[in-house]
Amino acid sequence: MKILIIGGNGTIGKTVTSKLQLDHEIITAGRQTGDITVDIADSNSIQSMLENLPLLDAIVCIAGEAKWAPFSELTEEDYYLGLKSKLMGQVNLVRLGQAYLSPGGSFTLTTGILADDPVIMTASAAMVNGGLHSFVKASALELENSQRINVVSAGLVEDAVEKYRDYFPGHNAVPMERVVNGYLRSIFGKGNGEIIRVY
Repeated sequence: MKILIIGGNGTIGKTVTSKLQLDHEIITAGRQTGDITVDIADSNSIQSMLENLPLLDAIVCIAGEAKWAPFSELTEEDYYLGLKSKLMGQVNLVRLGQAYLSPGGSFTLTTGILADDPVIMTASAAMVNGGLHSFVKASALELENSQRINVVSAGLVEDAVEKYRDYFPGHNAVPMERVVNGYLRSIFGKGNGEIIRVY
């Protein structure tokens, strides 16, 4: 299979990439690193990337930003960061990517536990994650050519514990193998419109 992984060099992305490249042709993309560059906050950048790739069997996005700050300090612009990057970036990837995905191919998006179990300073990030969950369930009803879409929503992953430990008191770290398996389930399973929770 030809699989595009956006964010393939990130904390989760590099582990997913390492697993998939054992048996498949992987193309990684990112703002600064990867086989091809893309800024998912810019739909023109997404379109340009897709036009320069072969027909794909799976498109995986493990990228997107959202502002973390106390609710009392979040500005309108702070919310727009998450809306434009993590939310609309992934929505546009699906919207534009349909034409570059083979029949029966799959989209796999990424959110996180904040949609279901938010912590302080995540009003923006939690909102974006919840919106993506609804988008995946709704768009799955209308994708054509037997294309599928799912989203992987992981908890605090092992490899990010040092960075985020203080934000998630009492949360159990999720082993990276379980997180990777969530992506494998989305790509190679038959599920459509699923929120694959790995908590």
